[in-house]
Amino acid sequence: MTSSKTTCWIAALSLSVAVVAPISAQIAEGYADPPRGVQLNEILALVEARNPGLQAFRSAARAAVAREPEASTLPDPMFQFGVMNFGVPNLNTDMPMSMAPSVQLTQMVPFPGKLSLRGQVAAYASEMATTTADETWWEIRREAASLFFDLHSLDSRLGVMRETFALLGDFQQVATAMYVAGTGRQTDVLRADVELARMDGEIQRVEAMRTAQAARLNALLDRPAATDVPNPELGELPLDLPPRDTLLAWARDSRPLLEGGRLGVDQARTRSDLVHKDIWPDFTVGLSYGQRDRGFGTERMGSAMIGFSLPIHAGSRQYAAREEAAAMEALASSQLRALEASVDAQVGVLLAELDRARSLTALYRDEVIPEAHATVESAFSSYRVGAVDFMTLVDAQMTVNQFEGDLHQLFGDYGKAVTAMESMVGRELPRTGRLLREEQ
Repeated sequence: MTSSKTTCWIAALSLSVAVVAPISAQIAEGYADPPRGVQLNEILALVEARNPGLQAFRSAARAAVAREPEASTLPDPMFQFGVMNFGVPNLNTDMPMSMAPSVQLTQMVPFPGKLSLRGQVAAYASEMATTTADETWWEIRREAASLFFDLHSLDSRLGVMRETFALLGDFQQVATAMYVAGTGRQTDVLRADVELARMDGEIQRVEAMRTAQAARLNALLDRPAATDVPNPELGELPLDLPPRDTLLAWARDSRPLLEGGRLGVDQARTRSDLVHKDIWPDFTVGLSYGQRDRGFGTERMGSAMIGFSLPIHAGSRQYAAREEAAAMEALASSQLRALEASVDAQVGVLLAELDRARSLTALYRDEVIPEAHATVESAFSSYRVGAVDFMTLVDAQMTVNQFEGDLHQLFGDYGKAVTAMESMVGRELPRTGRLLREEQ
């Protein structure tokens, strides 16, 4: 009896082979893989060249540099030309004190040292604008890389899901053939139909997620949201990272955010020095020339003058400004310490994330997925001889595909953590030593 039952199953499986291949091809045809070929460095080059937000910050930095000379330049002199002491209402200029014409030139001169300090404050401002633009690039780079690796994970998961969809079609044909031969159950056929419909819905959901992520990446590239984004290639990622202290030293040396914080402290100190000089008066110097005709010749007259400001409201102006400058200097110092602490903490978080993704990737690759594949082979062998039911085989295969999808997600998580670390320290991590490759 057992031999007869096994013979019927084998016949049913043989019958399915003739129809499975074309049916699997038809199923997979509707889910063709997107074109492959784009790499992360290509995407980042496009982002740097096209991103409008980055270009805006770089334009702001150029504007700050262009404003810098103005701060250390003397104010424009004042030139006056007119007639003095003319008679009214006849507007005659033959009075004893009349001068026609009268010319006056005045120049405001800040107290010595103020102009140079103002120039230093402006120089710090332009350097801070430049570091802001550089920091913006690293932030946008991190965002673009994150979307790149998300797309890679989604595309890889879609590939696994499409294979699963085709396998479920194969299983459906096997279950149908066995049911027709009288050795299978109708519930197996119905369950296969349900799994096919569920997988089709999952594929559509993930495809919608890919469309959304591609639209976000296209926004960074300043191009229409519907522009096709080819399937990203993972490339090589470093497995051996520098020690934590080295990474923090790199961040102190290269991270634009920390450099901007240090410049902010220096600018606040310089501004405080400038405010302390504001109590000293600014000067105004002037020259004037006038002439008049007395009927027996032209008389020419010249004058010189000097004036200075009087800080009569020092209590509510200059001294108050000193208190403000001291508070702003303390604020800048506190902000710098907060930035340094934040970078320290985030480096630790990213190292933990890299270690997690690296360990799980090795675990899935070396143990979990091979064992899951062995389980499928064992379930298929047992199914052929009637030792297990149909759903045991289906569940085993679904588990394999779930683990494979998780492995691709781990690759993406590791890539995102690497680029996040590069943004955190302000430089690319060296691709030396051991490298993570997806095809290993």
